[in-house]
Amino acid sequence: MTINQSAIHSDIAIPPGEYLEEIIEELGMTKEELARRMDRPAPKLSRIFKGEKAITPDTAIQFEKVLGVPAHIWIGLEAEYRLIIARDQEEKGRRQLMDEGHLIARYRYNDLVKIGQLPKYNQTIEKVAALQRFFGVTSLNTIPELSRYRAAFRGKSHENRTRSPHALSAWLRLGEKRANLMACSPFKKKDLRRLLPELRRMSRQHPETFIEDLRYKMAETGIAWMIVPVLPKINAYGAAFWIRRDKAVLMMTLQSEWADEFWHRLFHGIGHFLLHKPQMIFIEDENPITEHPVFEAEADRFAADTLIPPKEYAQFLQEGDFCPDAILRFADRIEIDAGIVVERLQQDKWIEPSEKDHLRARYDWRSFPERDVMGPSFSSASPQNQPLRITPLP
Repeated sequence: MTINQSAIHSDIAIPPGEYLEEIIEELGMTKEELARRMDRPAPKLSRIFKGEKAITPDTAIQFEKVLGVPAHIWIGLEAEYRLIIARDQEEKGRRQLMDEGHLIARYRYNDLVKIGQLPKYNQTIEKVAALQRFFGVTSLNTIPELSRYRAAFRGKSHENRTRSPHALSAWLRLGEKRANLMACSPFKKKDLRRLLPELRRMSRQHPETFIEDLRYKMAETGIAWMIVPVLPKINAYGAAFWIRRDKAVLMMTLQSEWADEFWHRLFHGIGHFLLHKPQMIFIEDENPITEHPVFEAEADRFAADTLIPPKEYAQFLQEGDFCPDAILRFADRIEIDAGIVVERLQQDKWIEPSEKDHLRARYDWRSFPERDVMGPSFSSASPQNQPLRITPLP
């Protein structure tokens, strides 16, 4: 076979090593003899024969001297081979992107575009690629196997028609990405426990007063606390998990205007961090996603007893006076919002559902600029030994 006049072009990826074998066979030369003539180790040439190692310009010049085939022919064959492989890989990648197109809607691409998390594209492959970058994966099919999102695809999430595990995964990813932008002190249980009385007192304030301070105080204890926009079909009002052993994430939505529910859910999430192992992920709604329902009961009890200490609550119940003035006096005495007391009395059936609801505060989140509710976050550039500085969330 003679190939010393022109390069060979093909749509099939043929390693130059195959042509090399034909040339030395025509010349009656063995691979071992070729290696000796080139003063090269035989194993290295073996990799060229198999297409595992590229023909470099130095090697091409040696082939020219030993075999009489110009160096530029070998370089051309090698370039053509690598180009065909690259095109094959590109086509394979395009096919993969197209194959994952059915997941675009499931992972709420359009909703992520609306809240500014993804750019707006028109082509399927562009949308899939954007979702892959958002999740930090090479294939959307791997997401259910990742530990951070596995809970969303487990058990009741499949049985619950109002919840999409794909949408829930996208929502969890929103929290994960935002938490990575928030600077927090290393998590310490003792710091968090010391903060609890101050958090209880915040319940008596308006969100305009406490929202930024709450975010800052939580970060000082090692918790990236955030309000995250609701995505359709997540059917969740909160999530608690860890991104490192010293950094926790507490996500909340604003699906309720009742102030007491906001504070109960906040303390419920805190309970998970104080009571349960960092490896666990808790997704909260009326039917929490967890393999250990007892942990949800423990977090609920923690929230109830921390907001209203059992000893004081027992004494209040014993007095038996649940008129508005008595509730307000009791709330003042334990330094907590009166609506939390009312909601507890309703839950424990000491008063009728909706009774005394006029004492329960409502938060009108619509009156807040989105930036004030959803972020800012803490600057990731803040030194750990300096007070944390608050900067807008991108």
